[in-house]
Amino acid sequence: MNRMKKWVLPSLAGLVFYSCGSTKALVTADRTPIRTTMDLKNVVDDKVMVSVDPGAFTTNDVSFLIPKTVPGTYSTDNYGKYIVDLKALDYDGNELAVTKSDDNTWNITDGKNLDKVTYYVNDTYDTESNTEDAVFSPAGTNILKDKNFMLNLHGFVGYFKGLQEVPYEIEISVPENLEPTTTLIMKEVTDEETGKDTFLASRYFEVIDNPILYAEPNTETFKLNDIEVKLSVYSPNDVYKASDLKEKMEKMMTAQKAFLGDVNSTKNYDILLYLSTMDSTDASGFGALEHHTSTTVVLPEAMPKDRLEQAMIDVVSHEFFHTVTPLNVHSKEVQYFDFNDPKMSRHLWMYEGTTEYFANLFQVQQGLIDETEFYQRMMDKITNSKAYDDALSFTTMSQNILENPYKENYANVYEKGALINMVLDIELRQLSNGEKGVLWLMKELSKKYGQDTPFEDDQLIDEIVAMTYPEIRTFFDEHVIGDKPIAYSAYLAKVGLKIESAEKQTGYFLDGEVPFIDIDPTNNNAVFIRKGIPLTSFFLDLGAENGDVIKSINGTLITLETMRPIIGQSFGWSPDTEIIMTVQRGDDEVKLEGKVGTPMLQAKTIVPVMNIAPKEAQLRAAWLKS
Repeated sequence: MNRMKKWVLPSLAGLVFYSCGSTKALVTADRTPIRTTMDLKNVVDDKVMVSVDPGAFTTNDVSFLIPKTVPGTYSTDNYGKYIVDLKALDYDGNELAVTKSDDNTWNITDGKNLDKVTYYVNDTYDTESNTEDAVFSPAGTNILKDKNFMLNLHGFVGYFKGLQEVPYEIEISVPENLEPTTTLIMKEVTDEETGKDTFLASRYFEVIDNPILYAEPNTETFKLNDIEVKLSVYSPNDVYKASDLKEKMEKMMTAQKAFLGDVNSTKNYDILLYLSTMDSTDASGFGALEHHTSTTVVLPEAMPKDRLEQAMIDVVSHEFFHTVTPLNVHSKEVQYFDFNDPKMSRHLWMYEGTTEYFANLFQVQQGLIDETEFYQRMMDKITNSKAYDDALSFTTMSQNILENPYKENYANVYEKGALINMVLDIELRQLSNGEKGVLWLMKELSKKYGQDTPFEDDQLIDEIVAMTYPEIRTFFDEHVIGDKPIAYSAYLAKVGLKIESAEKQTGYFLDGEVPFIDIDPTNNNAVFIRKGIPLTSFFLDLGAENGDVIKSINGTLITLETMRPIIGQSFGWSPDTEIIMTVQRGDDEVKLEGKVGTPMLQAKTIVPVMNIAPKEAQLRAAWLKS
């Protein structure tokens, strides 16, 4: 399983990071905006034409780049692979010689005569089902002529080496029935410019930090004190309107604002929701990608409303909390992010772990969920974290997250990363008699640093210890820098809680965000029931076993592509739904049939200890409610 969605199943990922490109001496004659045009009207073979005019160069050696990695994805995606027919043109329209040094870099040796580069862009959604290393959908791109364009601009607009800090002017020709949702600044248009939207960005980072969703109008807005939130929904079969989700989104984000207080400074926030049909040429990586003032979200259109609402609450809350970290608290590795040779920070325990922890803690603090639900969520994370290497330094993993064996443990930042923060929160509460916790810590770090002042990556933990208590040094040395597994029961006991066995309801193919099935890339992406995990009554009553390869379901041959719609359909199954599943078990083919029932799983849960001491009760109340 991978939270970054390199697997078939829908998971709710919240991913963020942010950056700015470093620069060198000027290599252009002036610093006029880099003029970029995109033609969304005349889509050719499902490709969009892009032109980038950098102005005059004073040097001959010029490199044009498309990002290899973008902030928040923690993966190598090589967006240059989706660029075709790139041409460098001189001022007379003649082609200049161009060579490629890798998937993402084009070199031009006659730069003084360069007028512009032009190229076509393929979208990523079309290829997700047949690409082993598919781009995570919320970081990807969609081109659906006259209907929808998901413009994560790092997939469309490149940069010239050394010019990352030069302003951009992006002119987009767009069908008249489509409207943009974005936090990019839009230039005022004149009558002569009808049919074209022009956006302004102060530098390249600002280009890729502001995605654009083009679709027929389906939006709602609401205010959170001084923050204006806009929700824009693309629902291909018109299943959902933005108005269907507004009430729950407004309630949830109002609670988030109450939880954070004035720690975040965002004035506008856009939620761009793309609902996928889950067919073979549509998005299949579900979750979200965070930006400074917006988030892109991809979820299945087939989800029932209550499931979609809960998914949006869990995903968007995670993304909005990224306005605290890394927006206000981040290292130099984040501040000066290199899109094509990134150096990773060692603090994913904070960037993703703290954010995921807050996304759950605020819900119990603000009364959106009860304590029992919160305890179960934390217990699920304890269980899920055991699927990864529990004896692995989190700082080492974070610093090397793009490499093996660390990248296969990435998704643990949302499991153990959140648990690190839970335990740190309890420890801080105990040491301060309930007065200080992780939220207090993040507010103090935000005051010290803020959006424009990065910290030294190797000094953050020392500073946290100096701001808090000497005992916190032991915690970080053992469980964050070190590789000692956390004894969760010992920390939970400090707030009058214990772990015991219980039974819970799950989905048919998923337990929340954790799949019961996976794909085997060494066996033609065969879909199989995961080994080494407890199975639900759904599988056990059918007679399925760990390791079974699913060959067919109700007569449909199971492949990577055909499994997706079945997962979507399972959201609407009733207990009386009949199923026939054929599996390969060793050398035998076994037919399993029966009713799907209500899937139940024997699991562990966190429960209160009876008759706890007043001090433990007070500490628990401070942890969950203050």
